[in-house]
Amino acid sequence: MTAIPSPSATAPAGGTPETRVVPAGAPAGPAAPPASAGSTLTCVFVVCRGGDPAPALATTPGHRGGGPLRALPVGALTAVVQDVPAAAFSEEALRKRLSDPGELELCARAHHAVVAAVADHASAIPFPLATLYREDGRVRVALRSKEPRLHAVFDRIAGRVEWGVKVCAAPLPAAPESAPRTAAARDPGTTADTGTAPDRGTPAPGTGRAYLARVRGRHRAREERQNAALRAAEQVDAALRGISAAARRLRVHDVRPAGDPRTHLLNAAYLMDRDRDETVAATLRRLRADPGTDGVHIEVTGPWVPYSFAATGDGDDDG
Repeated sequence: MTAIPSPSATAPAGGTPETRVVPAGAPAGPAAPPASAGSTLTCVFVVCRGGDPAPALATTPGHRGGGPLRALPVGALTAVVQDVPAAAFSEEALRKRLSDPGELELCARAHHAVVAAVADHASAIPFPLATLYREDGRVRVALRSKEPRLHAVFDRIAGRVEWGVKVCAAPLPAAPESAPRTAAARDPGTTADTGTAPDRGTPAPGTGRAYLARVRGRHRAREERQNAALRAAEQVDAALRGISAAARRLRVHDVRPAGDPRTHLLNAAYLMDRDRDETVAATLRRLRADPGTDGVHIEVTGPWVPYSFAATGDGDDDG
């Protein structure tokens, strides 16, 4: 199964897509000057090594309103780029478009479609969403300045794909608290022990202590369930790291769909060899059957192009 990543998957680490951001630390050119009628910018989707991206260029449209996709050779590398109208892709215009959820999704899906299509024909490093240069020459300069590091990234991700895993804790059961009842509330006329009329509002003996004991017990139970869920998330992460070439812990998103009461505990990406799909599936089946993970839900997406590992050539990142 191949999933389409969320818009944040095509953005720099930290979330919101930005403009003029180049992967692997390559410097972007200066901000584009004010757009003139008919002027264009060079939008870079992906850089590839080996293979032939031409079939993908012929069948994938790229961003709406831009020209056809084209290959831009830079030494042993090839960037897949598109000429886009400068007026529609200026910083101000993009800021407005990408702040709209519908427009953001359209842009992210168009970007991912190009990346995924090229990755079917060549080893590919995806660029962040809306990576823009004033001209092709700026792209060449940026790629050449970081060519050794890009090759190191290619060596790392060659023949590998990314799996995304989220672990969520099931919602804790609601336990409505009731205040300790007074003797008068229990029996307006008499106390339980003597049958005599009490002073109005006087708590019955022991009811306050019993109430506090119940509250403490519920709090302990909640803490135990929360700790068990955290241990389960660590168990899932450790098992998947054990079969992966690299792993990254990503930011856990606090924002959940309306009505979703679950607590997100783990958001991670795992770099796996392409031929390990059955190993991944077997590991997940074992984890889901383990009593230690009863209190959590494991969500899996992938495999897809290794977005989370394309902008770094160093080791495991638990950031």
